[in-house]
Amino acid sequence: MAYQDLLLHIDTYPTPTPAGAIGEAVAIAAALGGKLTGLSFEIDIPLRSNRIADYLIGLSAIAEAEEARSRAACREGLEHFKTAATAAGVFEAAVIGKADHYGVGAHVARVARTRDLCVLPLIGDYDGQLEVAQEVVFGSGRPILAFRAGSASGLEKAAGRVVIAWDGSRSAARAMADALPFLSRADEVRIMTAVGEKPGAIAKLGAEAQRHLRMHGITASLDDVDAGREKIGAVLDRYVKQQTPDLLVMGAFGHSRAQEFLLGGATQHVLAKPPCPVLLSH
Repeated sequence: MAYQDLLLHIDTYPTPTPAGAIGEAVAIAAALGGKLTGLSFEIDIPLRSNRIADYLIGLSAIAEAEEARSRAACREGLEHFKTAATAAGVFEAAVIGKADHYGVGAHVARVARTRDLCVLPLIGDYDGQLEVAQEVVFGSGRPILAFRAGSASGLEKAAGRVVIAWDGSRSAARAMADALPFLSRADEVRIMTAVGEKPGAIAKLGAEAQRHLRMHGITASLDDVDAGREKIGAVLDRYVKQQTPDLLVMGAFGHSRAQEFLLGGATQHVLAKPPCPVLLSH
């Protein structure tokens, strides 16, 4: 199976998705041979009536100015996307929506449900983008590809080196299956297990995943990494720094979302500070 129908979320507020990140997404879609839809939202900033705040700082005027800034970024981002995607032969559609500032993620998730892959460039340390990514991976039923702007050049031609974080879970199996279009064109595939990080995470746990990939014509190496007493996020960071993969594939939300937040789970970690482009599935 190939990714034929891809979705790109182009953020508008408070930090618009830069043209370079849009270009990276377009190049990835072209390398994968799929068509790409650009989706962007004009942000609505609802305010409760507050005459004192309006009198002192002009709160309503500030909100209107920020909404206007989002509208301008929406049109500029989609225009750049349309030009780049058309030139690359991957343009499918450019879609404008309108959403409450805190409701963007739910809207993106709904659209992503009828796409093969949702591409989410991340800019800076803005927590709102983390919320969008969480909403999409948890609410869409489809995989996401999240990357820091400027970090995805390794996916623009061949997939290079791809690492699968394997703990034998349902979500890890789903991620591996969803990543097959990347895995089938990778120069190198490695299956990494953080041994001792959780019950059942034992040496050679990835052997069956390795066998399964071999049935798809994909050769993969096994890496068993001693987790010691480190959290899984630290283990992943250390391993990625050593291996420098072009893509990390992993299951999302092995625990409930509340547990992930409280325990500092891998999903929360890689979305907040992605060590490289990451494909996540739930």
